[in-house]
Amino acid sequence: MNASFRAFIMSDVLVLNFTYEALNITSFQRAVKLLFAGKAEIVHNRDRVLASTRYEMRMPSIIRMLYYIRRPMQKVALTKKNVLIRDDHACQYCGTRGEKLMTVDHVVPRSRGGPSTWENLVCACMRCNNRKNNRTPEEANMSLKRKPRQPKYIPWIQIKRNTLPGEWGKFLFLYNVSIDERVE
Repeated sequence: MNASFRAFIMSDVLVLNFTYEALNITSFQRAVKLLFAGKAEIVHNRDRVLASTRYEMRMPSIIRMLYYIRRPMQKVALTKKNVLIRDDHACQYCGTRGEKLMTVDHVVPRSRGGPSTWENLVCACMRCNNRKNNRTPEEANMSLKRKPRQPKYIPWIQIKRNTLPGEWGKFLFLYNVSIDERVE
């Protein structure tokens, strides 16, 4: 099997629920099985065609389930990226916004027994994080813009880095499409 054929067969397919909400990303092979079993329909095709002696089909990029799949609410993973998203990339001390220059700060420093929990982590700019240093906000004479708390839900779908097809955008605009980094 040559490399281009393998890449062709190994393509990812976005799976939508009956209500057009993104469910997950699956392999081309699994998507074709769902289509032939009558459990899904094609929403968007790729340009490439897959052909055999008896059948020909365009390669799916997005499929939609023909019945509703109920999924329980997932707990939001405590990750640096999710803390930054919860705080909308805004420093919780001065209000400065920016994606690239933000860090995660322990409100009660770890050296003083502060845990790595949703209620003790906030987004902070480098300047405020350095100013606060190893002190509590009260000791540093800094106040929080809002009290940190655990979010109920941040929708996400994990994909391989830099592989998001353009046609998926309108179905993933509500989602944080990223690779997680765990907060230690």
